[in-house]
Amino acid sequence: MKTKQKLNRRQFLKGSSIAAAAFSAGLLGGTSSCREKKRTFANIRKKVIVLGIDGMDPRLSEDMMDSGRLPNFARIRQLGGYSRLGTSIPPQSPVAWANFITGANPGTHGIFSFVHRDPENPCKIIDAISHTTSGIGLPVGKHLLLLKQPKSVLGRQGVPFWDYLDEAGVSSSVYMVPSNYPPSKSKYGYHRSLSGMGTPDLMGSLGTYQYFSEDGPLVPREQGNGIHSKVVFKDNTAEGELFGPPNYSLKEPEKSNIKFFIHREPQNKTVVIEIGHQKILLKEGEWSDWVELDFVFDMPFIDKNISGICNLYLKEIVPIFCLYVSPININPANPIMRISEPEDFAVEIAKEAGPFYTVGFQEAYKARNNNVFTDKEYAIQTEMVLQTRLKLLNYAMEHYEDGLLFFYFSSTDLQSHFFWWDTDKKNPVRLPSEARMYHQHIAGLYERMDTILGDILKRYGDESLIIAMSDHGFSYFNKYFNVNTWLRNKGYIRPAYCATLCPGQGSSDIGPDWSATRAYGVGVNGVYLNLKGREQNGVVKPEERNGLLQELVSKLEAVRDVDGSAVIQKVYRSDKVYSGTAMKYAPDLILGYKRGYRGPGMEGEDILAREEIMENTDAWSADHCFAAEEIPGVLFSNRRIPAKAPSLVDMAPTILAEFGLSKPKTMEGSNIFI
Repeated sequence: MKTKQKLNRRQFLKGSSIAAAAFSAGLLGGTSSCREKKRTFANIRKKVIVLGIDGMDPRLSEDMMDSGRLPNFARIRQLGGYSRLGTSIPPQSPVAWANFITGANPGTHGIFSFVHRDPENPCKIIDAISHTTSGIGLPVGKHLLLLKQPKSVLGRQGVPFWDYLDEAGVSSSVYMVPSNYPPSKSKYGYHRSLSGMGTPDLMGSLGTYQYFSEDGPLVPREQGNGIHSKVVFKDNTAEGELFGPPNYSLKEPEKSNIKFFIHREPQNKTVVIEIGHQKILLKEGEWSDWVELDFVFDMPFIDKNISGICNLYLKEIVPIFCLYVSPININPANPIMRISEPEDFAVEIAKEAGPFYTVGFQEAYKARNNNVFTDKEYAIQTEMVLQTRLKLLNYAMEHYEDGLLFFYFSSTDLQSHFFWWDTDKKNPVRLPSEARMYHQHIAGLYERMDTILGDILKRYGDESLIIAMSDHGFSYFNKYFNVNTWLRNKGYIRPAYCATLCPGQGSSDIGPDWSATRAYGVGVNGVYLNLKGREQNGVVKPEERNGLLQELVSKLEAVRDVDGSAVIQKVYRSDKVYSGTAMKYAPDLILGYKRGYRGPGMEGEDILAREEIMENTDAWSADHCFAAEEIPGVLFSNRRIPAKAPSLVDMAPTILAEFGLSKPKTMEGSNIFI
């Protein structure tokens, strides 16, 4: 008798929903929905345009306005339409934009960081924006017939402001706002959206590049969100294998792959790359156009082709051949997963505007941080992203008639992480002259945002409310504070020689004694008590919680660097700054760092470093994960802003008010124009 086989989360963490989507598309023919449509307000013809400029910093913006370099922003400021904008706690993009979307704090929307820990297993790190549920399969030969399909689930809770617009018959188009994957559905048919940060690549990861070189490892090796492989030339021809999504419809999952061939001409510094029926000619230092890839999935009853797109970059031909392949994006012209609302919205865009990036993190920051890219190469790649974004903005404008239009720019954030340096202190990877040059590159991005704003003001300013805003500002950091090392040294993590929170199989590193560990850190800003009744191995009694939190707050705020500088400006208690029904993954404490200091990693790194405070030696040398008071965003409007201290949570009720809608009970913010 055949038995149902449960597929656990680990099996489906990467690529599982791809297989499910392939099965659904191949056998079920997709799904459709009927929407009730109604229009109830006479003022639905109003226009509100919001530009989300991630990471745009008030200090730099104000300096540039004062010096005449941002004339359009300055003109708005002169009319009273400028303010610094209060950010989220912590000022991490998924948290901040979820505050914007819901008009509420993280206790309502449930996103507290880029990653969450599972209370039942502190070593189980969960992507905060979305997660994949398990499926159930019935073995059929070598396959699993999916009876319950794995499903990508949006981690953000609460009610997005566009749901209220949708119900009122007000059109809204939202392009690539973070914390909206899978994109929330429209009940009445007046909302359209394209997902952004949090959208996976075709492998199910947040962006895995592939790198082929003559000095690569013999066996392909994963390294910091990249797969590095060796290529061997014989008579100037080499064969490579491009990895695609794992096929979880097999009882023994296998990675899909596409073989390709490289033919090089060292004298001309060119190569021809054969992938399927495509031949791509590249010169050294040249990027390809979008390359379409079809991975064949061996499925029950009928095979399925999974479509993706990528770019190739020929970094070097001689003396060492190096080829970079971007993360394989879900093909917007033929998406295997739902990346837009309605589902065919991405297809419509691609049909008119051509292929575009769909993975949430589009700038190749991992390649730069792993030194696959130089600064110059990263700047070129990020310019490609910006050019694609401008093409999508043009599409959005051409198809905008009324209602709300929100459009998101990531360049000012993901370029600033590497190129921002607003201090005379030594840069981790650049000479002083180089650091100044690349900081001016960021200033140049601000000037381009000013030009975009000017164009929109000229086109729509007389008939629309126009807002430009950021989720947080920016600052350099040159030191890491390793909170778990500090917790171990102060006796909160035991034993005293603990080297990692999560010892792996075969690892000699010593893990924690959870029966004696009272607190631990996960992510950049979060500290959790090992609370009895909540954590799997909890030891802190509920009646001890308040005293232990007060003790930790006092000691952490007293941490000093060797020169006496404060490391942490403020430690927030989640029970004081959050409220709501979505507190399951909330940390107990949120560390608000001083400018110049940061916690290590955003992906749940568990290694306890030797030193509590360490020099930053990475190209990633600027950030925003500080105290919220340290790093506000910006708010510009072509209407005077009377609010004294506007915050991200105020934006949703402000937008609703423009269309005659009262603030709902789900929101805590206020109208900035009152």
